[in-house]
Amino acid sequence: MSAVTDPIADMLTRIRNASMVGHSRVAIPSSKLKVAIARVLKEEGYIEDFQVTNDRPQPKLIIKLKYIGERRFRKPAISGLQRVSKPGRRVYVGKEDIPLVMSGMGIAILSTPKGVMTDKQARRLGVGGEVLCYVW
Repeated sequence: MSAVTDPIADMLTRIRNASMVGHSRVAIPSSKLKVAIARVLKEEGYIEDFQVTNDRPQPKLIIKLKYIGERRFRKPAISGLQRVSKPGRRVYVGKEDIPLVMSGMGIAILSTPKGVMTDKQARRLGVGGEVLCYVW
């Protein structure tokens, strides 16, 4: 098993892949940052729920994906995920430069001094930070 250089991109890719093929849940190696991102996704209604198992040596983050519509015509609640700040190129924004995703239809998830939050919360609190990803 090789080490993942960008765990957040790995998390987003696993969620994207699982929702494209219609899986009900996806398991990801857990970390504090990933749990914080999952919490934001749940608060914003993009996923149904998440839980952290206490496996050893590394806990797993299990995300229950959310779908909209009837069984045969259901669509994933997440139509797109995009990693913004990468290990090779970090993207930081000030409070006045927080981006609007899909003209406000999507969210940007930021890591700020006050915790991981959406672009709307960061604007309200008047804080900038690292733009982790866009979700729509």
